[in-house]
Formats: sequence, C-alpha cells, structure tokens
Amino acid sequence: MAPMPAFTTYDGTALAYHLEGEGEPLLCLPGGAMRSSAYLGDLGGLSAGRRLVLLDPRGTGGSAVPADESTYRVDHQVADVEALRVHLGLERVDLLAHSAGANLAMLYAAAHPRRVRRTALITPTARAVDLPVTAEQKLEACRLRAGTELYDRAVEAFAQILAGADTDELWDLAAPLFYGDWNEAARADYAAGAHQQNAKAAAAFAGPGAFDPPATRAALRQVHGEVLVLAGALDNNPPPALAGRIAELFPNGTTDVQPGAAHFPWLDDPARFAARVERFLATGA
Repeated sequence: MAPMPAFTTYDGTALAYHLEGEGEPLLCLPGGAMRSSAYLGDLGGLSAGRRLVLLDPRGTGGSAVPADESTYRVDHQVADVEALRVHLGLERVDLLAHSAGANLAMLYAAAHPRRVRRTALITPTARAVDLPVTAEQKLEACRLRAGTELYDRAVEAFAQILAGADTDELWDLAAPLFYGDWNEAARADYAAGAHQQNAKAAAAFAGPGAFDPPATRAALRQVHGEVLVLAGALDNNPPPALAGRIAELFPNGTTDVQPGAAHFPWLDDPARFAARVERFLATGA
C-alpha cells in the first residue's frame, strides 16, 4: 500500500491528506468540527470529474497532534490550508468545505482572496461571520419532519438537547434529523462519526478569539471568485434561508437548495449532489 501523502505545515506539524479521483484538484475541508476527512468519501461520485484532496485537520485521521494544542482553534488552521496549497504547487485553488469546515474556508478566503477561484460551501455553519442559528430556528426546521413515530421521537430528543440535556441516548434518538433518509448509509455515517472526531480539538475550534466577524465580512467582499452555498431543504443548521444570507456576503455568491436533503447531501442524493457541484466548479453557475 502506498504511503498516505503528507506535508509539514507552518509549525512543523505533519498533516495528511487523501486523494480520490482524477482531474483538477479540489481541496476539501471536513466539518465536525475537527472530524477526519474519511466521512466525505468520494462526495457522492464527485471524484469522477475532480481530483479530491481531502485534508485531515491537525490531530485527526492520519495527521499528527500539534505540539501546541491551542492551534486547534480555527483561525490558526488557515495557515494549514495555505501550506497545503503551496505543497500542491497551485497558484489558485478550488475549495469545498462542509459544515463547520466552512468557517475555515471563509477565514482562508478572507485572508487569501486572490488564492481562491471557486468555493463550494456545503450545508455551512457560519460563526465566522456571526450568522448563528437559534435553538428555536433549529426546532422550527425539524418540526417540518414531524408526523411519524421516528421523527416525532427525534424532534422531542433534539428539543431536550437544545434545552441543555446532552446524552448519547438523546443524540442517538435525534440522529435521523441530520439525514434526508434514515437509511443504511446514514446510519453508518452516524455510527462512524464519534470515532472520526477529535473531541478536544472540536472544543477548541471556535474558542475565544477565533473569530472577528466584522473584519471577516469586510474581507469577503474582496473575494471575487464564485461561491456556491448548497443547503439541504431538510437541514436545520443551516436552514435554507440562512444559507441565502451566507451567499449574500460574497460579491459572486449563489445558493442552491437540494430537495430531500439534510446535513449530508451527498449521502441523500449522490448523483444530484455531484452533478450540481461539478457544474458549479466547471462554470461558476
């Protein structure tokens, strides 16, 4: 078996990445926060037309634990993305980021606007630009799925979580809300999640000082590459309306809402997801 490709980032930490497919490189930043890239797979077949460069964030997957664990904070990881760009010898990059990883993508674009060509933000959270989702907004989105025993139970469990209860049992009950269909692929992804995430790193990811939303918003106005914000019609974080507000922060931002999808749209309808993202990467539309 060939060794996993890796590079050394700014502070000497060895970071690993995985390659899937052939074609122009697409740098992929996982969410979690701080989940290894394994769960992204081939992104619903997107690797058929692009060479996916799937980064394992520091302290996850094949990447080393940094000597200074304060560097798990997301703003410190901007330099990791830049080091990967340099390592790959790319003048400009196409980026894809999922969920919490979108905060890193936005911070990277804000810091290096001329290095980004096209960016796909997939069901992004947006603390970096101070667009949070309230507990009531999350529940409002989830209640759209009520009406069966599975989802009624899930909504009840999620309401308890949002009210402050935090147990594995409640998360297990709420899990169907994060997928368009609670099928075998969804159950497998949910079961793998805890093993792919660095909990200590996740706790530090959005720590004090990580974000300066006014400065980031201003900087994103200088990002002239095209940006796609892809939301799931059934997602609660972000709900589709919030995805639209994220897209509006960019001069060339657009929103697409995938029907029947929740937080992992490449699992819910792989063909539709891959075709939509590939069209955006090829044309900017």
